[in-house]
Amino acid sequence: MAEIKSHRTVFERIEGLPVLLALMLIIGIFMITAPRSFLGVRVYMSFFATVPPPLIIGLGLTLVIAAGEIDLSFPSVVKMSGIVFAMTNKFIAFPLDTDADGFVGSEGVTNLLPWLFLVLAVGVGMAIGFLNGLLVTMVGIPSIIATLATLFVFEGLSIIIGGGQQYSLRGIDEYTVHAALTGRIGIVPVQVIWALLAAVAIWFLLNRHKFGEHLMFIGDNENVARVVGVNVKREKIKMFVLMGALGAVAGVMVTLENKNFYTTQGTAFLLIVMAAVFIGGTAITGGKGNIPGTFFGSFMVGCIEAGIISSGLGGFWTRLVVGLVFLAAVIFHLSIEDPTRMKRLVGIRPSSDGLLARRATSPPG
Repeated sequence: MAEIKSHRTVFERIEGLPVLLALMLIIGIFMITAPRSFLGVRVYMSFFATVPPPLIIGLGLTLVIAAGEIDLSFPSVVKMSGIVFAMTNKFIAFPLDTDADGFVGSEGVTNLLPWLFLVLAVGVGMAIGFLNGLLVTMVGIPSIIATLATLFVFEGLSIIIGGGQQYSLRGIDEYTVHAALTGRIGIVPVQVIWALLAAVAIWFLLNRHKFGEHLMFIGDNENVARVVGVNVKREKIKMFVLMGALGAVAGVMVTLENKNFYTTQGTAFLLIVMAAVFIGGTAITGGKGNIPGTFFGSFMVGCIEAGIISSGLGGFWTRLVVGLVFLAAVIFHLSIEDPTRMKRLVGIRPSSDGLLARRATSPPG
């Protein structure tokens, strides 16, 4: 028992360590099966550019799940923030900053307009989060139903607003907002730096701030949290607003990286973000969030998707492998949280006097 307790302490005190080790193992495997890709630098720079948007969303979802709730609406936030940012720049910023030859530049005050539209896009995401919070706390709709409804509503609204078209932002790289959010420092995409800073900030928020303490208290036992004075409704609304803001930032990042808005952007994030959060060790039942685990879990999912294709397998293997890793990670984390779970799985249970009893099928003695 002492060995089990020590084993648990190591993994609990070093957050994200099992996920980091698993990520390193997967990369090692792909270095063998796909050396042409994984022994070079380019594939990792690609990860640093493509993984941060879903990673940033995953950080917010970690808070939501730690509080015992769920948010399925973030793909629509990615779309709504993207369409707002794309259309405002295309029809307002670009025309004001186009010379006689049709060149879009960044001189003058118009260079500030994309930043203003970034704030507007984030505000849209926060408004969607606020609506989710009201539906859950004031109306009393379960979060899985409320956010599924808003997923459909705002996904449809984004398509209606955009007329079902994509919007090219050719010329957006002439503005400082592009370099600041999706540029490069040397060969390193700045997206990964923003993702790392966001992870550090959310970790402190969850583990060193009263807001995070309240969320985990609510996720552990909402009724007790309410009795001891936690304003459950207010904290949940703040949580959903933060989730909306992070989803909007991710949506703008995707739009800037592609220099285009697509009506399908963000759709694929739903499963991979949830997989990354649970692979990272956030408790399914609430009361515990693992920010480093979500960080490494996001890169693990991205690595698997690229590695399978680079290894010569068809892309249709991707979801199968991610699903298996997802399942194995959840079982592992559950066994760490409750060591007796594995004993029960093999038919052994603790007896009342602390000894181990054989399975019930054994003949009575």
